Amino acid sequence: MFDLASIDWIAVLLATIALAVLGGVYFGAVVPKPYAVALGREGQPPASGALTYAGPIACSIVIVVASALLMATLDVDSMGDALVFGTIVGVGYLTPMTFTIAINPNVPRPMLYGLINAPYFVVSGLVTAVIVQLLA
Repeated sequence: MFDLASIDWIAVLLATIALAVLGGVYFGAVVPKPYAVALGREGQPPASGALTYAGPIACSIVIVVASALLMATLDVDSMGDALVFGTIVGVGYLTPMTFTIAINPNVPRPMLYGLINAPYFVVSGLVTAVIVQLLA
């Protein structure tokens, strides 16, 4: 059903880089203060270290490969279909997953956390689908 040879690895690389840049700008420049509040870390320096940077990139690779495989399997062959696919992934999977992760005793402001993360994940679903479609 899934054929790794059916995906464009250059598209995977470019989409992963795009998501890393998007995440860096969004979480580093657009929402760092409300994100810290959502995590109960206001006034504290942002976390740093290899996992902080490499972890999201590794997860993005998995998301991009899964999306590329699904797009190939579902025969997503137009930009319109890619936009619908990206919206379904962003709104239907990634956003609810974010809220599910946030709703636990370790996140002091789960709704804020979800609301801050949701736009990134909707846009990341769309960016991934567009790049994969453009290079298909």
